[in-house]
Amino acid sequence: MQNRNLPSGERRSADAEMARVLRTAPIRIASEPFGGAIAHWKHGALHDVVEPMADHVIMTYPTGTQRLERRSGRSVAIGTARSGMVTIIPAGSSARWDIPGAVDVVQLYLPHRTLERVAAEAEMAGVGDRLERTGHPDLITSRLLTSAVDAMDGIAALDALFRQQMTDLLVTRVLAAHAGTPAPFQPTLGGLSPMALRRAVERLRSDVEADVSLAALASEAGLSRFHFCRAFKESTGLSPHAWLRQHRIEQAMNMLRDTDESIVSIAAALGYSSQTAFAAAFRKMTGETPRDWRRRMR
Repeated sequence: MQNRNLPSGERRSADAEMARVLRTAPIRIASEPFGGAIAHWKHGALHDVVEPMADHVIMTYPTGTQRLERRSGRSVAIGTARSGMVTIIPAGSSARWDIPGAVDVVQLYLPHRTLERVAAEAEMAGVGDRLERTGHPDLITSRLLTSAVDAMDGIAALDALFRQQMTDLLVTRVLAAHAGTPAPFQPTLGGLSPMALRRAVERLRSDVEADVSLAALASEAGLSRFHFCRAFKESTGLSPHAWLRQHRIEQAMNMLRDTDESIVSIAAALGYSSQTAFAAAFRKMTGETPRDWRRRMR
């Protein structure tokens, strides 16, 4: 099967092509406006051609072991789907895949413009040659990608901020490790100015409907997303996502201690998707359930 270099406008989105070829629906999928998506799939055997996609696809395998074979023209690549391995399908490429059994896979869909943006912001030398990978060992990328789908807190704004940070970090890693792009030089530039830090914190502290995207935070500070994240962490010791997650739990603690609001109401007021999501996030940070913490503090 030869690569088919279709014009980008004629290529399917990665999520649509994966749904077609895998013949199932993802366990979960989260999309970012203009920034791609991340999806977790569990699918059966695959013997089909993956048609050219509009997005680059980077994937890893949280559990299990399975043989992978990718055939493009006379070229055959054989690998293994297992923890610590990464597969990359460049945008616009096409190949026949033969996978004899079930696979647990996390996939990141990246528009090429996202790679170009991150390379420019990180002052990398530009996007190098595209590289295909089939079951290639890369523990760092594998762990980052797995955490990107696992570490969701149940607040839409917080989860989106986490995905945005993780996507930029993953792109930097993929460019350096798989696209022939030298890793960025990262001199110590210092933190945010007092005014920029105050504005960023005010935005993060605002109500749950406010725009706390990396793009909005960085734009207000007059920085790129890449440099804003570094400067914010230099100033606070935490990434924007970690800071906001801690702030939400501190708000929850105050409400649990100082009011008689039900735990369900507190979860809703803070923007959690459910009481279960709130309890999981609270316990992850404090080691206690909201109910046990409230009982101990009152």
